[in-house]
Amino acid sequence: MLNFDALLKFFERIDPILGAFIASLFTWLLTALGSSLVFFIKILNRQLLDGMLGFTGGVMIAASYWSLLAPAIEMTPEVSPNLPIWFPSSVGFVMGAFFLFFLDKFMPHLHINFDNSEGIKTNWQKTTLLVLAITLHNIPEGLAVGVLFGAVSHGLPGAEISTALVLAIGIALQNFPEGIAVSMPLRRQGVSRFRAFWFGQLSAIVEPIFAVIGAILVVYTLPILPYALAFAAGAMIYIVIEEVVPESQQDNYTDTSTIGFIIGFVIMMILDTSLG
Repeated sequence: MLNFDALLKFFERIDPILGAFIASLFTWLLTALGSSLVFFIKILNRQLLDGMLGFTGGVMIAASYWSLLAPAIEMTPEVSPNLPIWFPSSVGFVMGAFFLFFLDKFMPHLHINFDNSEGIKTNWQKTTLLVLAITLHNIPEGLAVGVLFGAVSHGLPGAEISTALVLAIGIALQNFPEGIAVSMPLRRQGVSRFRAFWFGQLSAIVEPIFAVIGAILVVYTLPILPYALAFAAGAMIYIVIEEVVPESQQDNYTDTSTIGFIIGFVIMMILDTSLG
């Protein structure tokens, strides 16, 4: 059974950058576990997939506020006392959303249904394009974990190791269905089980990379901290509205995806308010 207090003590003793790396490895591991179900399940029910996508969206929305935006606003008077309290969060949020907007427009990728491709036209295989789509989702998630762990090193209000851990746990929870959402459609397209698993887990390898980048940035550049937290939140919200929610509403199971969203949101809210 997970001992949260023991985890706290462990992460309090290590360097925040190393902590960000370890925590993001855990989020990657849950993606790999989700992808591994391709070895045991032949067909994934579309209703279940829509419910899991809704759950993913709910977790990401809740994490964006409680783990990222709220701490960014709380620490602004300490970091930038001469600015309006809303300014860094607003600017960072918009920058994060537009960062994903431009990635979405220019990086070629394919949606889970294998019908809607976006970005620059390319002759790349559909499997590669689908992995790129989920990789886009994982960039802001890794960045969010890294930025929050890096923030802990400054001892500012709203930047506690417990909050960073809760965020990593929440992202890991929603990464499990994300791994399934990559591997199972690939398997339906005739990709071997091993290759479907490999591509599924590979989509999350960017999380440890961007977690370390985010942690390094805020550890050594304090003034950007509230901007960076809000940036990660804006990027995550963009992904949810642009990709996750529409994908979960494609079929006749909109109620299931909505309920999944509510469950994900509530679970993340409880985790953040009770442990963070």
